[in-house]
Amino acid sequence: MPRRRGFGAIRKLPSKRYQASYLGPDTIRHIAPVTFETAEDAEAWLTDRRREIKNEDWTPPTTKAPLTFGEHAERWLTHRQLKPRTRYHYRKILDARILPTFGDVALKHVTADLIDDWHYRMGDSTPTANAHAYGLMRTILSDAVQRRLIEFNPCHIRGAGNTKRVKQIGPATLPELEALTLAMPERYRLMILLAAWCGLRFGEITELRRHDFDLTNGVVKIRRAVVRVNGEFIIGTPKSDAGSRDVSIPPHLLPIVKAHLADNITGGRDGLLFPSAGDPTKHLAPATLYRVFYKAREEAGRPDLRFHDLRHTGAVLAASTGATLAELMARLGHSTAGAALRYQHAAKDRDKVIAQALSNLATKSL
Repeated sequence: MPRRRGFGAIRKLPSKRYQASYLGPDTIRHIAPVTFETAEDAEAWLTDRRREIKNEDWTPPTTKAPLTFGEHAERWLTHRQLKPRTRYHYRKILDARILPTFGDVALKHVTADLIDDWHYRMGDSTPTANAHAYGLMRTILSDAVQRRLIEFNPCHIRGAGNTKRVKQIGPATLPELEALTLAMPERYRLMILLAAWCGLRFGEITELRRHDFDLTNGVVKIRRAVVRVNGEFIIGTPKSDAGSRDVSIPPHLLPIVKAHLADNITGGRDGLLFPSAGDPTKHLAPATLYRVFYKAREEAGRPDLRFHDLRHTGAVLAASTGATLAELMARLGHSTAGAALRYQHAAKDRDKVIAQALSNLATKSL
């Protein structure tokens, strides 16, 4: 209940903060534009307004249009430090899925019922896109809560920000990996091998240059990645801080790496390993690779395999060697343990090897 005073009123909100209001000389009740941490702060604000009225310095507060969700979202996106590809991704989600519904709605009028209805109307035919949209909506509204623009986040649909692939893609087997590699044009075969055996991302591979390889120690240094945004190639740091790493090259790949560096690279130390087919100074476009990759995966009997699944293959292979969680995180450039744990669980066939080894021990003992 509001706490009545000689001048004005103070109300404790559900957020535990205090709201102050008073009746002005214009007979209109005016509410403080901000809430206060303590009742004393609210009292002080009212005292200042009373002094203004007594000294005839008071003027009616200007009425501002309420802040809309769209205005807050634009400010959030502008001031957020994001990778270019992430910013582009968020921009597309906002324009296509969120702002058409909430752009002109006052931020304080975005309710749980509105969000529930919006989420329902998205349907279930695009679960990944729906999850990304809901997750972005929840993040932007969480920022509004932190800035005290709203009292609580109305996004409350459990699991709406998470999604699973409808069909889980299994890693490539070693025979499938060999068949896929041989089916690729020779200049791209090392791309397949680096993705699978070193667990590199597409953007990390296509930015590799001659000077990134330390053949004496058998290491490839991942320090940069390239992304394509609106047709423009942008070079930046890897996906996360942990993405900057040194990856040991399996010894059986070193002769292939040396041969590729000797036969396929122009431009000296800065030469790209896998440049555009028409210009060795420009980056390889994803569409150029996919034209030959899709054909090769058909020949290998894995038409379901995506290029990124090769990194998944490499992660499972590394986990099957008995690599620890920390070792997997370091090799793959993961900043959190969640993804690396998935690869450890995926290496379930290793349990058969352990069981066989136990039997071998028993046989020898007998």
